[in-house]
Amino acid sequence: QVQLVESGGGLVQAGGSLHLSCTASERTLRKYVMGWFRQAPGKEREFVATIAWSGDRTYYADSVKGRFTISRDNAGNTVYLQMNSLKPEDTAVYYCAATDSILETRIATSGEYTYWGQGTQVTVPS
Repeated sequence: QVQLVESGGGLVQAGGSLHLSCTASERTLRKYVMGWFRQAPGKEREFVATIAWSGDRTYYADSVKGRFTISRDNAGNTVYLQMNSLKPEDTAVYYCAATDSILETRIATSGEYTYWGQGTQVTVPS
């Protein structure tokens, strides 16, 4: 059982930046594909970004491409999401997720991920 704990959320003005972290209890985090999803009030959970176990491939939702960067430190069992140029529409609870294998065509499907964190709130006032 992999436990994921997110941190780094908060309130930031539009145009600002936040750095989210997701630390895993599993010492072999390198085995997992790691993703970030978000859910705004009244909306479905949506894909944000995913990184391959080796870190050599990354995938982003169109809405965050060029502004967000996903990275990982397998030795430290941590995945990061650097968020720049934040907009009010980025306001949501951000969740970290993990899966041991996934088809590239299913990267953005939340149901494909096995383990989830509890979420961290990101608020960008309009």
